Amino acid sequence: MKKWLATVLALCLMLTVLIGSVAMAEQEPVTLRMSWWGGESRATATKAAVEAFTQKYPWITVECEYAAWDGWQEKCATQLAGGTAPDLMQVNWQWIYQFSADGSKFIDLNDYTDIIDKSNYSPEQLDAMTIGGKLQGLPISMTSKLFFFNKATFDKAGCALPTTWDELKACGKKFEEVLGAEYYPIQANCWERMWLMVWYLQQTYGKPWVADYTCQYSVEEVTEGLEFVTSLEESHVMPKIADYKNDGYSDLYTNPKWIQGVYAGMPEYDSAANEIRNSVDENQEMVVHGYLANEGAKPFGMSKVSQAFAIPESSQHKREAVMLMNFLLAEDEGVKLMETQRGIPVNKHAKQVLDEAGLVDKNVLAANTIAMDTCVYSFDPNFENAELKETTGVYFEVFEALSAGEDAAELAEYLVESVNTVNAENHY
Repeated sequence: MKKWLATVLALCLMLTVLIGSVAMAEQEPVTLRMSWWGGESRATATKAAVEAFTQKYPWITVECEYAAWDGWQEKCATQLAGGTAPDLMQVNWQWIYQFSADGSKFIDLNDYTDIIDKSNYSPEQLDAMTIGGKLQGLPISMTSKLFFFNKATFDKAGCALPTTWDELKACGKKFEEVLGAEYYPIQANCWERMWLMVWYLQQTYGKPWVADYTCQYSVEEVTEGLEFVTSLEESHVMPKIADYKNDGYSDLYTNPKWIQGVYAGMPEYDSAANEIRNSVDENQEMVVHGYLANEGAKPFGMSKVSQAFAIPESSQHKREAVMLMNFLLAEDEGVKLMETQRGIPVNKHAKQVLDEAGLVDKNVLAANTIAMDTCVYSFDPNFENAELKETTGVYFEVFEALSAGEDAAELAEYLVESVNTVNAENHY
């Protein structure tokens, strides 16, 4: 009897495998395109996870498209407008508002709950991705910018890592005296300078930057914020924009001054903690630092959905793209291979898997914890609108002109008017 049962069980197993193999063989071959931006560590992890997905579903081929950030948003906007976008896209949260406020560009993931377990996300996280009556993407992580400092350079200058703006200014002077004029405590381009100004204003006045589609700060208050940014240049905290441009590197991570610790810090997203740590020479020591605030500062900081995955309506293989998305965000094998290259996952199951496997990177976790514990405001969807944020946008106009010595009051008026205009034209 035992032999007979064993034989029957073996035959059943063989039959199951055979049926599965036949089913796979009968599947029509599918080719998906997937796109993202980011550094090499993110690319390596993502390609490994994609390979694991194609091994699980051998009839599906995935072509990966990735690059650095510069010019990426314009490329994606062109693809979405022309119906040529990849089947699965890494997107910024505000792109959903910018490109698909009416729900026309991305599929409704509510139609795929047989694949996606929505209970792994909080209602607030799903609400953030629900625009135009459709769940147009799934959030990957929550994020904000904060300071990273090169402790080796600060030690070399004889400066303790600063905790206040005043201490940072004192370090600027000491860097110049001890290390030389080319050394600076931080480097901040125009986009990062916008963050510095908003942090300072929030700490001073205790208001969000924008609420109800209107800038909450007067021209006089913004003038004060711009003058604060100028004071950082005057204190030798950061170089003038023109001097930074003269370095000849559009990407700070490839700039020898960054790599060698001549520029000793910057504000950056918490999810970039590893990329920052790996971008400098081995004798440098990049550390997650957090925020700076003078005594009496009011609560401040802004957080947002860091990135999301979304599937364009133009995709010819929507279901397979949803399968790939779910594999990367929620299935154990994909989650482990993706690790924390896009930040600490908000998907509850993914976070548990990484915790249990010891794969939550300590640097990313430390940065994310500081950011989430500090930030009291949420992004408004237009804060990163291309008309404002991109290298041809208003933020770059304002801070390049400010650094060149133009009048802060006039620039403040232009900045407030521009922010209000963009918000008036982009109601969601």
